[in-house]
Amino acid sequence: MADLTIGALARRAGTTTRALRHYDRLGLFRPVAVQEGTGIRLYTAAQVPDLLLIVSLRSVDLPLEEIRRCLAEPAGAGRDTLGTKLLEDHRGRLQARLTRLQRDLHRLEHMTKGIPMGTATAPDVDHRALGVQLFNQTWTYLEKETRTVDEDDLMLLSANASAYHWRQVGTAANFARSEWQMSRVYCVLGRAEPAMHHARRCLQICQDNGIGDWDHGFAYEALSRAASVAGALDEAQAWADQAYAAAEDIAEDEERDLLLTDLSTIPGVTTRS
Repeated sequence: MADLTIGALARRAGTTTRALRHYDRLGLFRPVAVQEGTGIRLYTAAQVPDLLLIVSLRSVDLPLEEIRRCLAEPAGAGRDTLGTKLLEDHRGRLQARLTRLQRDLHRLEHMTKGIPMGTATAPDVDHRALGVQLFNQTWTYLEKETRTVDEDDLMLLSANASAYHWRQVGTAANFARSEWQMSRVYCVLGRAEPAMHHARRCLQICQDNGIGDWDHGFAYEALSRAASVAGALDEAQAWADQAYAAAEDIAEDEERDLLLTDLSTIPGVTTRS
């Protein structure tokens, strides 16, 4: 029986009538009837579960076409399996997008705080240029949603090579960020022990040199992610809690949001807003 108006259904599902009209136009979620003359859309209670699924998947920005694929599968184990696969693929895309944003932020920092041209010696300029180039090359590999075994090897080699060059001319902050990047690479490769080693080095460098703000917060993030890769979820949560506390001291809103977004991608860790 079509006994729910568009407004009543929107309230029940925690969405808006505008969204429901949009889904109707797209053919994603349609009313069972439309009253003649008034044009009022009518729905049934049996449609509520599908709408709740749409609302849930849209809350993490899953593309509408992939939601359509999920809804085309009958409710049950098959739909659950497909939904999990779609979410895992989407997570990979979001992680790659986040990595690209972090890379852009790193580039901006170099552009705004880099050493002026002509103030360094030739060997220093070479080390610095190579450090930047290899750091960015590592991001390029991290951003790829799929990599070959050879590309995994090159990603790891470029991260370590970048760290070497920064060690020749960089500051403590550069050292900490190199350690953070190496930890992230090892996490992506599923290698928990070296990921934890470099995360601890990142934190130690920050503590020894009085480095706070987002570097300090990301050191805790690296420790949490490495612990998650190791399957130590209680430890991962404990490090994440320290990262969330450190986020409160980050001066720039954009940098704070970047850390919070990164923390939300760690498997097994409770997300905070």
